[in-house]
Amino acid sequence: MAEVRCLAIVPAYNEEGSVGVVVGELARAAPDVDVVVVDDGSTDRTAEVAAGAGARVVRLPFNLGIGGAMQAGYRLAHEEGYDLAVQVDGDGQHDPRGVTRLRAALDADRSVDMVAGSRFLDTTEDGFRSSRSRRAGIRIFSWILAAIVGERVTDPTSGFRMVRRSGISLFARDYPHDYPEVEVLVMMHAHRLKVREIPVVMRPRIDGVSSITAGQSVYYMLKVTLAVTIALLRRRPVVEAGDAQPVSAQH
Repeated sequence: MAEVRCLAIVPAYNEEGSVGVVVGELARAAPDVDVVVVDDGSTDRTAEVAAGAGARVVRLPFNLGIGGAMQAGYRLAHEEGYDLAVQVDGDGQHDPRGVTRLRAALDADRSVDMVAGSRFLDTTEDGFRSSRSRRAGIRIFSWILAAIVGERVTDPTSGFRMVRRSGISLFARDYPHDYPEVEVLVMMHAHRLKVREIPVVMRPRIDGVSSITAGQSVYYMLKVTLAVTIALLRRRPVVEAGDAQPVSAQH
């Protein structure tokens, strides 16, 4: 049986205080997973710290945002023939020990194209569940997505996700750039790719502050809602499960 290759994509923007810890934790928790840190135009020592911790580093010439950084990682995964790709944020909120749980969930059900970690399915209540304003926004996005995809989505803003080649192929070609987590779920539904949530424990940031402050929460909600609406009308390449060659279709 051929070896299944998995790439951990770590998007990082000015995360010199946390990215080295994340890379080290990944090496211990998932030693069979390759790690690439996508330095999204950082102005600090993010790239140097990541390389020093043992990660491969892709340096973007300027800041593209989380979506642009992730698409760069997916393009690398696609070009180098990886079977799986997982996003692990460079701020330390995603516990690398959860990578093996995401992988196990994909192994258990071959019909699933993406497994997403949900902090709200964790019954221990030990993990970080974000601020009150962000939780209110998450509930609204959950209602919107339920109406679109016909299923309950408990944690639509979670970026802790692992995809098969079908998802890698899709995201290498087409990935939302601003606040992409919610729109990604709409994309998966539009391309008839199956998503499953599993419980994971999230953590507070190791260092720094979130780019979405309390004052920006309303703007964030309006922008994501508009992006989701546009996503429903856009013409996109269709990628069927297990297919690495998308064809164009209208949704």
